[in-house]
Amino acid sequence: MSVVTRFAPSPTGYLHVGGARTALYSWLLAKNNGGEFVLRIEDTDIERSTEEAKQAILDGMQWLGLTWDTGPIYQTDRFDRYKDLIQQLLDEGKAYKCFMSAEELDAIREAQKERGEKPRYPGTWRDRTDHPEGEPFVIRFKTPLEGTVVITDHVRGKIEINNSELDDLIIQRTDGTPTYNFCVVVDDWDMGITHVVRGEDHINNTPRQINILQALGAPVPEYAHVSMILGDDGKKLSKRHGAVSVMQYRDDGFLPQALLNYLVRLGWSHGDQEIFTLDEMIELFSLDAIGQSASAFNTEKLIWLNQHYIKSLPASEVAAHLKWHFDGLEVDLTTGPALESVIAIQADRVKTLKELAEISTYFYQDYEDFDANAAKKHLRPVARGPLELVKEKLMAIEAWEPENIQAAINSTAEELEVGMGKVGMPLRVATTGSGNSPSLDVTLNLLSKEKVGERIDNALTFIANRENS
Repeated sequence: MSVVTRFAPSPTGYLHVGGARTALYSWLLAKNNGGEFVLRIEDTDIERSTEEAKQAILDGMQWLGLTWDTGPIYQTDRFDRYKDLIQQLLDEGKAYKCFMSAEELDAIREAQKERGEKPRYPGTWRDRTDHPEGEPFVIRFKTPLEGTVVITDHVRGKIEINNSELDDLIIQRTDGTPTYNFCVVVDDWDMGITHVVRGEDHINNTPRQINILQALGAPVPEYAHVSMILGDDGKKLSKRHGAVSVMQYRDDGFLPQALLNYLVRLGWSHGDQEIFTLDEMIELFSLDAIGQSASAFNTEKLIWLNQHYIKSLPASEVAAHLKWHFDGLEVDLTTGPALESVIAIQADRVKTLKELAEISTYFYQDYEDFDANAAKKHLRPVARGPLELVKEKLMAIEAWEPENIQAAINSTAEELEVGMGKVGMPLRVATTGSGNSPSLDVTLNLLSKEKVGERIDNALTFIANRENS
């Protein structure tokens, strides 16, 4: 049997990390089995679905690299199919028109609650044929009155529900639109879905959907209901815990590889291994290795993984994502070194790509002002002599290489009989605008010789103005 999985978000908001984990598990299952991954947009809630949210889902999936084999398929394009099958169920006596008003149903449910009963529709119109002309109605599915639904869940194990606990589900609203539970069933059938991976909040829907599948004569897929993701405080993950939107993690400077690696471990494990390449995830993943316990989101752990990937991925892969952050800062990258070269010397110094871009702008554009504290400490009149001499030696270099740059700095300190800091720190502030940078030999090497000369001159002017003020 070929494995076909799906990710089926509702476009009523951003793609959140819980949805992204579900998508990842579904994607990995398909890839592990050489199967097919379907992206389906469940947009039947027309009032709440937005084009912006649809695009946010596509953007999030593409940024994560969770490419789909089929889709995106939109449920709103399939209304005729749902309508035909609802009519089929009506014709076969497996569904019926219900003319009970919402007010009537609310009153019945309130009375049931007062009696300590589970609120439910009592089946009033299930077998009636005295349909009033011109009155609004919903269409309900005839849930079997006897028997049980058995779900063999890959995460939860065996789940058994008596049909007597289920009421007759609405499958078409009064406005003629089909409901979520019916559309899902038809889509999973038509798309040949063999495995459904989704959140545990859908467990209550599963027996209802299985009953409809069986009424249609459709095969029942295998299910895996994964636990929710909690915040550090043990409560359901929400905005108060920080970013929950996938694209917010991109904006904050995380690599998709880091987020995927983090998400896969929120419920799934392979021994004690913490770091997985995408190929390893595909090779090792199985539904039966997903635990039942809820997982707590730990931002510090994600940051640790992000640092690991910034340092360990090929610089060309990191550069493709880093460029997005430079573009956001409106930095023209054609005016400086290759991003890969900047990553090589800055990767050990940062936690995020956003931070890496922000501390590296001086390679591509002149800073507007010196860092005030660094300038106050290091661009004093006493620094004029070392700066003038080191500039002279740097400008005399023929081959602009790190070792020659370092030699010029060393010989300046020796000639003036001062410590390296008396030369290096004024030079660092002069050329980068601040007191923090990688070692000067590699930093200056990525700046052109001409640019280094110009910036030393600016620093000397700053010192002169400071003296005269």
